[in-house]
Amino acid sequence: MTEVITRAHGGGGVQTHDLIREVFAARFSNPILDRQDDAAVVDAVPAGRLAVTTDSFVVDPWRFPGGNLGDLAVCGTVNDLSMVGAEPRYLTAGFILPEGFPLAGLEAIADAMARRAGEAGVRIVAGDTKVVGPGCGPFVNTAGVGWVADGREITGGGARPGDAVLLTGDVGRHGIAVLSRREGVGFSTRIESDVAPLWGLVAAVLDAGVPVHVLRDPTRGGVAGALNEVAVQSGVEIEIQEDAVPVLPAVAGACDLLGYDPLHVANEGRALVVIPEDAADAALARLRSHPLGAGAVRIGQVSAGPPRVVARTPLGGRRLVDPPGGELLPRIC
Repeated sequence: MTEVITRAHGGGGVQTHDLIREVFAARFSNPILDRQDDAAVVDAVPAGRLAVTTDSFVVDPWRFPGGNLGDLAVCGTVNDLSMVGAEPRYLTAGFILPEGFPLAGLEAIADAMARRAGEAGVRIVAGDTKVVGPGCGPFVNTAGVGWVADGREITGGGARPGDAVLLTGDVGRHGIAVLSRREGVGFSTRIESDVAPLWGLVAAVLDAGVPVHVLRDPTRGGVAGALNEVAVQSGVEIEIQEDAVPVLPAVAGACDLLGYDPLHVANEGRALVVIPEDAADAALARLRSHPLGAGAVRIGQVSAGPPRVVARTPLGGRRLVDPPGGELLPRIC
């Protein structure tokens, strides 16, 4: 094996097979993947439905405080399945690698993917590798398959007037962590991404029988973007209490310095939970019992009205919370 990716690694010959064996198969080994067939044959799920999702990860830089491209590739897809109440089961992974990319970098990405897959309880069962010219990438595309139990219906169109809106922790860390590395901006306090697989946290709530109307992970577009999507899908107004949204002082300071609204900044390990008002306390207790939900808080409520998001300011006024426009933080996932 050479120390960098070459065109030969994508050619389908000896070097390709060496790369697959020594980097991917060595880390992702499981009985399904180890068969090395052209397609993975997996067990059927119990009574219920399948959830299927796909995502491409093009973060720049590929390594950032608190994680790397591999963390995002697994957690992002696991979390998309989790947001419809699907237990993640299987992932596929396609790698697009630039010629000259360090082999040690690819190994770090694969190590992160293997670790996160173990945390989430999923198997990486199929994959592909392509090599392109230098100067772009690396990129990873993942597809995920999960199981949705009969009777479970969690959708962005499920919010109802009177529902409570919960948030599982502080916001803005992922976007600021990536930005600090990409732009070489140093802060007095190290800011690390919150990237994490959320199925365990979601399951803690669902397994307790707490009725959940909506789950949404506020990634690109942040809390503002995610809540606006829910408001439009459900045809409701969502009001949040501005000072109830937790933001670490270091993140708030970075946003003030750079001119960003923390509500617009991406997260990779947080969830918004919309539930009936009478279930809010039980849901908060379940969320706080899990390490990833220790900082869970109630941030607002749903009401009848035009589909929009408004924030109640500390002074008692109300302001519209629009989704971010343009390219606020490009290539953060």
